[in-house]
Amino acid sequence: MASILGVFAARKNAESTNIKQPLAMISLADAPTARLCCDAGVDAILVGDSLGNVVLGYENTVSVSTEEMRIFTAAVARGAKSSRNPQTPVVADLPFGSYTTIESATRNATELLRAGAHAVKLEGAGKSSLAAVRALCEMGAPVMGHLGFTPQSSLRLGGIVQGKTAEAAEKLLNDARALQDAGCFSIVLEAVTSEAASRITRELEIATIGIGAGTGCEGQVLVWHDLAGMSEGKPFRFVRRFAQTHETLSQAARDYVSAVHSQEFPSEAHGWTMAPDELQKWDTDKNGSDG
Repeated sequence: MASILGVFAARKNAESTNIKQPLAMISLADAPTARLCCDAGVDAILVGDSLGNVVLGYENTVSVSTEEMRIFTAAVARGAKSSRNPQTPVVADLPFGSYTTIESATRNATELLRAGAHAVKLEGAGKSSLAAVRALCEMGAPVMGHLGFTPQSSLRLGGIVQGKTAEAAEKLLNDARALQDAGCFSIVLEAVTSEAASRITRELEIATIGIGAGTGCEGQVLVWHDLAGMSEGKPFRFVRRFAQTHETLSQAARDYVSAVHSQEFPSEAHGWTMAPDELQKWDTDKNGSDG
């Protein structure tokens, strides 16, 4: 457990640790992608409940269950362990409704940690969230917080961007302090104004990870499907596509369908044949049995 705390603490204490570059985190949901990203040098992985949208086809993250998070967390953990950087930390989201009580928070967090996560993440700084953080930290589970646009609360949030007024920014700062005091080792700031995110980062003793929160955080996180260009349509403002994978994969699918329809694929080179003597024997045996 100390490794994940060290990775994030090092970014916060960059001057004393000589680690100047921000932490790069990717949210993903399967073993092959985890292995690929770990080999590429990602600093940490988030198994985010955004997998409900990008993998499971749900309309929102509210539909994601703890069991689904457990399955995907285990897959990601296996992929990370099979990479060239098996020590890469894995953080798993506690999904909607899974930490409303201390009993449910500890039970569900235990499931994700046993599945291979090194830490769990939860949203908000309300009474139940703070109680969950304190209980989880007391039992030895590292906890990451999440403020700003919190997808699990999207049904009641007024707009995506948070911290646009002095009052709203002050509330975010106070919530961040409360999460820090409760024991969080890091906080994700999503869709927060740059000014609010930068001040929160300066005033906290723990690291902040931004997603649509400007350049002032100690780290950044993006969803794999977004950064790899797998998603259709116009991306969110805070997303940069580092590849156009959707078109590449679409073309691959079209080419496959065309090759099968035209009988270009498969060819003899894509299969195996029996040795001539074995084929003759089989034909002889078959003819003999028919006679």
